[in-house]
Amino acid sequence: MKRLAPALLAACALGAVPLAARDAAGARGALAPGDTYVALGSSYAAGPGVGEPAGGPARCNRGNLSYPRLLAQRLSLTLVDASCSGSTTEHVLGPWNELPAQIEAVTPATRLVTITSGGNDVGFVRNLFAAACATMPSGGRPAQCPTALRPTAADWTALETRMHAIAAEVRRRAPAARLVFIDYPTILPARGACPALSGSAADLAASRAEAVKLAAITARVARAERALLLKASQLSARHGPCDPEPWSFGSSAPAGSAPVHPGVKAHAAIAEALAALLRRKG
Repeated sequence: MKRLAPALLAACALGAVPLAARDAAGARGALAPGDTYVALGSSYAAGPGVGEPAGGPARCNRGNLSYPRLLAQRLSLTLVDASCSGSTTEHVLGPWNELPAQIEAVTPATRLVTITSGGNDVGFVRNLFAAACATMPSGGRPAQCPTALRPTAADWTALETRMHAIAAEVRRRAPAARLVFIDYPTILPARGACPALSGSAADLAASRAEAVKLAAITARVARAERALLLKASQLSARHGPCDPEPWSFGSSAPAGSAPVHPGVKAHAAIAEALAALLRRKG
């Protein structure tokens, strides 16, 4: 049944290599089984509907086949999953109502931190929902569609500033940890729309530009902070909802899954690519 959702990776070998001599790009020594891995980010990290519910706060909606959980299994790491659906970079740095700041999960014992965040700061998913809702047949359209909220130049600047702050805070709290930024998997086709992804040409073009800008900011911050970067956007470029072999859902999804979000295949591919990246940089 289809539905339209509501407007919605042994401790480092410190004895073998002095910390000062380690590569500041995030390679702080090879990861060992049992090392602590903290996952930060929004629903694109939490994996709502990806596998079975994984526990934690109900509104975080974490799936047990999300890329952090698959990566932890693959590398035998001890996962602390702080990701939460609906969160922004502000919720990584500070509390969100009853939830503590995600960054609080990072401690001196942490050896790996991954983050996928920023989309909710600029209304990426909300705007895709708004576009789809506005073009639904009137008989199946909700009483009220969400309103698209296009980010301003100030919104983009604030997002980039917070992403730098997250990297700085990870370094302060866990100087021996690797930090990996993962950008958002591709949802929109290079042009136009398709039956799986509805919306006006103008709305989808605007969201496409926002996705490109979000990926560029993520890459720029990772480079400036000398962190590792996994371009999930490129990894999934031929596997959007409009492609023959989709890894993500379009404007609708099976019950229990989230529209315009990556599915099981996307999370599995990201976990595999992350494991390869970490081994290559180890």
